[in-house]
Amino acid sequence: MELRFETRRSDSPWVDTVWTCTSEQVAAMTSVAAVRWGLVFWEQGGRAYAGITGPETRTGTAPVPEGATFTGIEFAVGTSLRAVPTPALVDGGVELPDTTRRTFRLDGARWETPGPDDAEALVERLVRAGIVVRDPLVAEVLRGHRPAVSGRTVERRFRAATGLTRGAVRQIERARTAAELLAAGHPAADVVAKLDYFDEPHLARALRSYVGRTARQLREGTGGAIALDLDQRLTS
Repeated sequence: MELRFETRRSDSPWVDTVWTCTSEQVAAMTSVAAVRWGLVFWEQGGRAYAGITGPETRTGTAPVPEGATFTGIEFAVGTSLRAVPTPALVDGGVELPDTTRRTFRLDGARWETPGPDDAEALVERLVRAGIVVRDPLVAEVLRGHRPAVSGRTVERRFRAATGLTRGAVRQIERARTAAELLAAGHPAADVVAKLDYFDEPHLARALRSYVGRTARQLREGTGGAIALDLDQRLTS
């Protein structure tokens, strides 16, 4: 019983990562909090499906289509869909209608279903068509700059673009990084120091809330299937 992930970074400013996954005899997995929305395409039993995934603010249990193969595109923080506000996707998602193995429908038009090697080409077409957009202020804030607008305006636009507060983004990203470090064998005390957690109980609470695993489970690879690539097969 396993989920096999492979994830690569993207050179596109619109895309964070592209991932693939296969499921074998897995009916459910632990979902992990995430700050990005995405597009996901999968095949099961000879049928093709496509959907939009939203940011997730907490861990939980999610069903997994057995014997399915997936390709996913995780978009950069601050990007969004013209037709679906990101806040409406938080802790949810949308299955896209009328999907075939070759095409899918999004924002009133048909698009060629991508494989993992041509995901960026699809995103470029969506950007040119104005279907995927972004708020440049959010990108500026994420680079550490201070825009010449009020803090309230920054927070409002950040939430409109991402569906999350800046604080939530930081906490979720930190917990995911902690999970990856622990799975790679780093001691909990080192992770606490590296990621500025107050102490190990603070780290444990974050893992419980956002990852659904203990530090020991992450080190030992126990706890069942999880929606996180912990094998460190991350390429560029």
